[in-house]
Amino acid sequence: MHILYVSDGKAGHRSQALGLCRAIERQSVHKVSFEEISIEQLPLISLFLSVLKKQSPFLKQTPNYIVGVGSHTQLRVLLLGKIYPKAKTVILMKPNYPYIWFDYVVVPQHDGLAKRNNIILTQGALNPIVNEQRHQTDRILIALGGTSKRHQWNEQKVLTAIHDIVEYNPASEIILTTSRRTPSNFLSYLSEQDFSKKIQIFPVEQTPQGWIFEEMQKAQAVWVTEDSVSMIYEALTAGCRVGVMMLDRLKQDRITRSVDNLLQQHIISTTTTLQQLPVQNTFKEAERVAIYLLTQ
Repeated sequence: MHILYVSDGKAGHRSQALGLCRAIERQSVHKVSFEEISIEQLPLISLFLSVLKKQSPFLKQTPNYIVGVGSHTQLRVLLLGKIYPKAKTVILMKPNYPYIWFDYVVVPQHDGLAKRNNIILTQGALNPIVNEQRHQTDRILIALGGTSKRHQWNEQKVLTAIHDIVEYNPASEIILTTSRRTPSNFLSYLSEQDFSKKIQIFPVEQTPQGWIFEEMQKAQAVWVTEDSVSMIYEALTAGCRVGVMMLDRLKQDRITRSVDNLLQQHIISTTTTLQQLPVQNTFKEAERVAIYLLTQ
């Protein structure tokens, strides 16, 4: 079985595609190969000509699945589906084109599409994480985001939340990391607080690729600022108990409502006490999608 991933070069999109491809590999009884090709290698004019001439000069191996994430990949996925008609086209987002043009559309529930035979609804975007069952009791990871188009960073709210996590979990080992969006001066303010001495701080600039995923495998609980929605779902997929630190919301939309839904379902919590966090959930969305695709 061969999977072709049409890439727009964005790390977040690649993470989703990789999550699905790895899940298919784990679930398939056949050997699975994976090929990534960038949109720059797939000029539209050449694809249109190949469709008209019924030629397939682009790939050395005929794909079984053609996967795309991102607006600029969608038309290319559709055209490749015409060039390789036996392949199933899979788009991992709410499409810009009629959903019936794709064999499968995989979208988070918060995107608002109704479930249909070719529409697979997921809780959050897919990711490549699996629960490796290596969580250490009383190990806590705090992951900070920053200002986004939906959220305004609130330094005092975040400092208070971190203080309470330290205060209410005195026996825990606490690791904290930032993101590219975290205000550059925040760690200076944090270091001025007495409680910061009880925290191991790893700025994002000093962490290697994959560091935070490894920390999620070791943490019993993860607290995430609410702007980092993808990280909330990644922590859930890793098998962690998850707390959320609230920021100031600039607007309400489908993304903020998805966080509210997780809170209402008691999947995550705003508590700052580890023992009061919801028990870990079994989040295997990539596996669930892979099984659905393989059984159709």
